[in-house]
Amino acid sequence: MRFLRPRHTLDQLPALAIRPESVTTLHSAADYKAEMLHRIRSAKNRIYLCCLYLQHDEAGAEILAALHEAKLARPQLDVVVMVDWHRAQRGLIGEKKIPGQLSGNAAWYQQQAALHHSGVAIYGVPVQTRELFGVLHLKGYVFDDLVFYSGASLNNVYLHQFAKYRHDRYLLIENRALADSMTDFMREHLLASSAVHRLDQPELPATRHIRGEIRAFRARLKKAHYTFSASQEKSAGTLNVTPLVGVGKNNALNRVICQLIAHAKHRIVICTPYFNFPLAITREINRALKRGVQVDIVVGDKVANDFYIPPEQGFKAIGALPYLYEMNLRRFLKSHQKAIRQQQLQVHLWKDEDNTYHLKGMWIDDEYALMTGNNLNPRAFRLDLENALLMHDPEHLLLAQRTEELNSIMRHTRALQAYTDLDQLQDYPAEVRKLLGRLSTVRLDRLAYRVL
Repeated sequence: MRFLRPRHTLDQLPALAIRPESVTTLHSAADYKAEMLHRIRSAKNRIYLCCLYLQHDEAGAEILAALHEAKLARPQLDVVVMVDWHRAQRGLIGEKKIPGQLSGNAAWYQQQAALHHSGVAIYGVPVQTRELFGVLHLKGYVFDDLVFYSGASLNNVYLHQFAKYRHDRYLLIENRALADSMTDFMREHLLASSAVHRLDQPELPATRHIRGEIRAFRARLKKAHYTFSASQEKSAGTLNVTPLVGVGKNNALNRVICQLIAHAKHRIVICTPYFNFPLAITREINRALKRGVQVDIVVGDKVANDFYIPPEQGFKAIGALPYLYEMNLRRFLKSHQKAIRQQQLQVHLWKDEDNTYHLKGMWIDDEYALMTGNNLNPRAFRLDLENALLMHDPEHLLLAQRTEELNSIMRHTRALQAYTDLDQLQDYPAEVRKLLGRLSTVRLDRLAYRVL
């Protein structure tokens, strides 16, 4: 077995050789849902689902019902779902909690388990003692020998259940070694921990009673990595895939992200839903611009942010976040105006009616592609448990697929010509202006950028 060591460079990364015909890219949330249901219904040996949450709504109910039906139809099927421990035990933002009563998705999981008696196991993974300071942001689904990777979770908007959708990325790789590696990581480093408990069973321990286990769990996660038998030689007609994982400062995934930008010679394309780069990424982007590299950044318009609340729906503090990100983007554009005028730097703003944008990842020189749930922000770099699939394709075997995916993303974007193309503080609703002014006065805006 080989794994990522602290001083590995990109060309030294252990990797699995993948045939290009085993890779499929989907382009829509509706296809994401259809493929999920198809894979659940056709799985024969194992289903391992790992995401931030499986929501108690119509789409979530359809997914969970399909899991129970699959397990009842094929009792030998190993069905495991992993979601964030904290997120599963609270309601939606703004929803009131009833004292003494289990709320959120966990209560629903237990009700469905008692109803079906199928043996589907749903686990809560506590990456930190409080949700604010770290969540399970590990992504990836395994169906037999297929890895289905997306930054999306499972609810109505991610699955395009009704009129609105949240756009993400969706990659399928048919490869047993990769599927085994991701499943082994979940079993060895998540399910085996005493901090991880089933949410579909009654009498859950209170978080305060397992704080010691959670802290020890997080410490172990900082040393965890994917293991696999790496391909010793690159053979013609294949590409390399390396699964990566990281939590906390200066982890292996963070280092590879920065190495990718530093490696670029011709073009970098970056997708992020929340414009709030860590300083390490900003520095590498600036260095790339000095080297003459073309940089394209695709970010969601503030109204395409999943925290956006239309002014007519009333004000909530969380609704100020999209404006905070826009202010950050405006400052970035202002400081890079020369590169924008020369069209060396292009920032593309995504907006499709009232749908939302959740894309993450990078493309480097038509040679490397990073598929990840990492938001490329300080929170992802310091707090959450993140992972990614790095694809190295020097023969450009998947160039047509990558081009098609990028074209589908760019279809709903417009290129910003100057920082003045964006609204500024005085253009925002009065409640937003007031809150952002207070945050700036006491410098809490910097704290917000680090944890949200």
